[in-house]
Amino acid sequence: MTDSNKIIIDIENIAKIYKMGFEIVHALRKVSLKIRQNEYLAIIGPSGSGKSTLMNILGCLDTPTLGNYHFKEKDVNFMDDNDVAEIRNQEIGFVFQTFNLLARSTAAKNVELPLVYGGVTASERKQRAEQTLINVGLGDRMDHKPNELSGGQRQRVAVARALVTNPSIILADEPTGNLDTKTGVEIMKLFNDLWEKGNTIIVVTHEESVAKHAHRIIRLRDGLIECDEVNDNPAHDFEIKEIIES
Repeated sequence: MTDSNKIIIDIENIAKIYKMGFEIVHALRKVSLKIRQNEYLAIIGPSGSGKSTLMNILGCLDTPTLGNYHFKEKDVNFMDDNDVAEIRNQEIGFVFQTFNLLARSTAAKNVELPLVYGGVTASERKQRAEQTLINVGLGDRMDHKPNELSGGQRQRVAVARALVTNPSIILADEPTGNLDTKTGVEIMKLFNDLWEKGNTIIVVTHEESVAKHAHRIIRLRDGLIECDEVNDNPAHDFEIKEIIES
């Protein structure tokens, strides 16, 4: 059973400033945010709002110019490159809009990849990858390569790859951006299922239809949190089922 009160991510007064020629760009302006275990939240905003910058900082893909970032009470600002890489590999499962799968590798081999970097033995990698693919409904597609899979199946492989290390957080960047509406809804249902099993889900999107599945919605504009609201009426399974079957 998960401790839903445990804070996993705590950022305080985070700012990100870029210098482009003679122009100073404030991508984020003193953003503060706490994310607890087993939350399902969406970060939404228009282009240029700072959501991608915030995602990169939360995912330890980039560092803030100013401010403090604590991951599981550890100060990320003072970690060396190896410690930050360990968080990315072991604690955060990434799901990208473009899937980022290896074209010549099977679904199983794609899912194994984070375990290769983690030094897991070949036999355990195989076992964990196959079980994770079964868990996302792809038990019969393990030996298929990406060009032999539909868009939704490829995204499920990407989700399995994100899950295989048993991360603290699933961080999804526009996870339905390259999918048709029906398939996109199926992927959002999968995220809801993962949340119900105790996973912490962060979805970064510009689409209201995607954000509405989350239980908490963070709205960004001009590098600031415009609104941090509880979604009392997230999309439910029966609503998703109706769309899929229609």
